[in-house]
Amino acid sequence: MDYWLESSRVVLPDGVRPAALGIAQGRIAALESVAPPGASVRRVGSRVISPGIVDCHVHINEPGRTEWEGFDSATRAAAAGGVTTLVDMPLNCLPVTTTGDALQQKLAASRGQCFVDVGFWGGVVPGNARELPKLASGGVLGCKAFLVHSGIDEFPNSTERDLRESMPVLRDLGLPLLAHAELDLGANVRETDPQAYHGFLESRPPAWEEAAIRLLIQLCRETRCPVHIVHLSAASCLPMLRAAKDEGLPFTVETCPHYLCLEAEQIPRGATEFKCAPPIREHENREALWRGLLEGVIDFVISDHSPCTPGLKRRGGGNFHEAWGGIASLQLGLSTVWTEARRRGATLSQMARWMSSAPAHFAGVARDKGQLRTGAAADLLVWDPDESYRICSDQLFFKHKQSPYLEREVYGRVHQTLLAGEVVFDGTGHPAGPRGRQLLHRTTP
Repeated sequence: MDYWLESSRVVLPDGVRPAALGIAQGRIAALESVAPPGASVRRVGSRVISPGIVDCHVHINEPGRTEWEGFDSATRAAAAGGVTTLVDMPLNCLPVTTTGDALQQKLAASRGQCFVDVGFWGGVVPGNARELPKLASGGVLGCKAFLVHSGIDEFPNSTERDLRESMPVLRDLGLPLLAHAELDLGANVRETDPQAYHGFLESRPPAWEEAAIRLLIQLCRETRCPVHIVHLSAASCLPMLRAAKDEGLPFTVETCPHYLCLEAEQIPRGATEFKCAPPIREHENREALWRGLLEGVIDFVISDHSPCTPGLKRRGGGNFHEAWGGIASLQLGLSTVWTEARRRGATLSQMARWMSSAPAHFAGVARDKGQLRTGAAADLLVWDPDESYRICSDQLFFKHKQSPYLEREVYGRVHQTLLAGEVVFDGTGHPAGPRGRQLLHRTTP
């Protein structure tokens, strides 16, 4: 062994207990109750050792919009939040990742910059069905479509006809369709003050998500293409999602920390750092999403880190209809979710499932990641679930220090993040440098 890592609280697939992990050549080579006599041991006391977080919904925006975010800053933030694997979205970079050539540009841009392992989603847009095999052979883990305007013209939304063309192709390639599930049905906006959050909330009602998910369930049933709903916001969709799963359809669902931790009633006037799409909804909706997560209708939790420049976020001077929509939170998922989860009696094992093993399984990297077991990569998180701290801008590593979580008191401080057995975040910085790999479908575990 290179060394042993020992704690009184290790989150293993069968529960939490004292254990020692034997680390050799970047992998978990042994699991014992205690390290053997004479071994080189790093003891972390009662701090928890969990599998590294797998965040499979991150907008890094490089190449093309690195003034918004980039691989260096994003993956530093990921490591500081206990994330050891992330998957990059096919927008808001330039070019968008909807062709084989664009994917190669994305791969070139990320080389040598990443502090954690990074995979890539491709995109489904009108007319690119012939590009999907090229994206697959290039290594994307799946492809994402929008059913409503994406916010940028380079990534137009897909119609039912476009999806009927693309979904059989993805099915045959063995890749899932990820869907931003909103259909623009129009909205009755009664609030006239553009700085009042309620007006933005009225502009994207739950009916938009309900209609989109209803259509996607039908298309999944017809094509048998695996479908994944990204960033579920409307709890009113849970009954139909439960029914789709009970039917045995290949259907999965994620939600985000901002839907589980924030609520519309508490958003101040003009506070556009809270704007995202679908929107943060009311308190009762939030509680229903928690019930869906605890029940298992919602499969896992990801950040949907979607940053931009301060000028775009404040465009219109606090106008919710003009400001860019997206929550910056890549580094903060563990602490924000755990703060709410512990209040509801959730366990460390549930947290590991929601933020590590389930997203690893969905992204196709579970053979190597998401659980602490012999033979898996030594991607580890050492954290204290009982330690509270205040989120301050000087702690953040993503490019622009704007987030709705600033100044919030949270539980769950990350003390170390290890990638392949090496410390890539030590509580304050990144001692190992950029060691992350590109995770490509069918070519890396």
